[in-house]
Amino acid sequence: MASLPLSSSCHLGFRPISRGQSPPSISVLRSTSNERKQFQKNLLTTAANPLLVPSSISLTNRVARKINTVVRASSATAVTSNPNPPWQGAAMKPLAASIATGVILWFVPAPAGVARNAWQLLAIFLATIVGIITQPLPLGAVALLGLGASVLTKTLTFSAAFSAFGDPIPWLIALAFFFARGFIKTGLGNRIAYQFVRLFGSSSLGLGYSLVFSEALLAPAIPSVAARAGGIFLPLVKSLCVACGSNAGDGTENRLGAWLTLTCFQTSCISSAMFLTAMAANPLSANLTFNTIKQNLGWTDWAKAAFVPGLVSLIVVPLLLYLIYPPTVKSSPDAPKLAREKLEKMGPMSRNEIIMAGTLLVTVGLWVFGAVLNVDAVTAAIMGLSILLVTGLVTWKECLAESVAWDTLTWFAALIAMAGYLNKYGLISWFSQTVVKFVGGLGLSWQLSFGILVLLYFYSHYLFASGAAHIGAMFTAFLSVASALGTPPYFGAMVLAFLSNLMGGLTHYGIGSAPIYYGANYVSLANWWGYGFLISVVNVIIWLGVGGVWWKAIGLW
Repeated sequence: MASLPLSSSCHLGFRPISRGQSPPSISVLRSTSNERKQFQKNLLTTAANPLLVPSSISLTNRVARKINTVVRASSATAVTSNPNPPWQGAAMKPLAASIATGVILWFVPAPAGVARNAWQLLAIFLATIVGIITQPLPLGAVALLGLGASVLTKTLTFSAAFSAFGDPIPWLIALAFFFARGFIKTGLGNRIAYQFVRLFGSSSLGLGYSLVFSEALLAPAIPSVAARAGGIFLPLVKSLCVACGSNAGDGTENRLGAWLTLTCFQTSCISSAMFLTAMAANPLSANLTFNTIKQNLGWTDWAKAAFVPGLVSLIVVPLLLYLIYPPTVKSSPDAPKLAREKLEKMGPMSRNEIIMAGTLLVTVGLWVFGAVLNVDAVTAAIMGLSILLVTGLVTWKECLAESVAWDTLTWFAALIAMAGYLNKYGLISWFSQTVVKFVGGLGLSWQLSFGILVLLYFYSHYLFASGAAHIGAMFTAFLSVASALGTPPYFGAMVLAFLSNLMGGLTHYGIGSAPIYYGANYVSLANWWGYGFLISVVNVIIWLGVGGVWWKAIGLW
């Protein structure tokens, strides 16, 4: 059977593919006038004898085979160029250490008086903490693995494991990051930063102290350390660092950012301890004190007792960090002059800056008068963010791009959930009772007994992701035992209340401001925990030493 030969003039618009020739492009479909005439002639010929029509299937198969050959060659080249792509999963040694911690503790018999599910949850919690410290994966991923393990082993139900995602504190922290974006994006952050540099910028230490005492002045008026950190001071700190050429992630963190971030965080815990209204959980301490010893912790008594040790800590801690964790840029005599030039160049406030400033005032006003207006801190922050979204100062796409905010929300909520259920399962009450029996059986003076109780209360905060949770779980038991051992009850209540704030500086999850400042990524986790422990020792010495003398002078004991 004869067939019509495929030629350049008869191929339905396609030119045949010869060996080594690339597949035809779309431009081949454009035929010339002569080709169209030849095509018509051939079409008439084949109309008389349909069997002469070339096989379209055969032609298609030939083209397909050629294309497949090209694709295979291209794939082979790609594989050859990168035969072993780099591992992008977990770091296996830290992951193994985290898993081993949980597995070993899981199979250790639970102590008498501890429910099996409480012990299993402790194993998962500590494994998660080890993972958060060693970081085989980003923090949010590690926390999610911990929640997954608790659900898979039936230690927690799904609703229990994810219950803290409805807690206001993690959302307040995430909202703070969104708020900070608008603060910086509009230029208001730079303007305020340059004003600070103009006034105090001749030295890094002076700049730090100006922020420290500004935060302390606002503390009694804004009863949320997370709101102060995220809504006001973190944006300001970041703007100051950028203005001084210190950026997270590019090797310039130690110019100013690392020291300033850690200083502002540690002193936020101190200012929270100085006033009854400076931290959301402080009224809980006052309430539990009244329920336990029938005495009121008033605002004036609290401030009077905390003023001297608090002031000493606010002076000593920044200076100590300046000596042991110093910024590389310590003095800049020309900085005030440069700041003035920058302010002149910026000119008057733009419309966006004015809107941002107004939003900030509204939000801070709601934080200050929230108790009167029955508006809590997270609701005020949502209202502030809503203004920014409606006016376009911050877009929802930008909020979604704030990966640190979502990561922080995830791991902080996970830790709150697990720590909360450790308390609900009775592990914390068992620990408190065990400590009480141990200290009470030592037969020591009330001063030494109270010192031991204080240290155990303080450093057990590694197990808590919330000051309120720690206070609710252990404050009453420790105050009761301290009083029974001869500690003046009012004195004991005051000290435990103060330490309930200071202990938040131990970790990057122990108080509301911790995840916010840590999320700025200026300080490594190892440095955060290491300097956190060191500053905790300094604070305990100051508050029990200097504070003890002051409290004796005012008749507290």
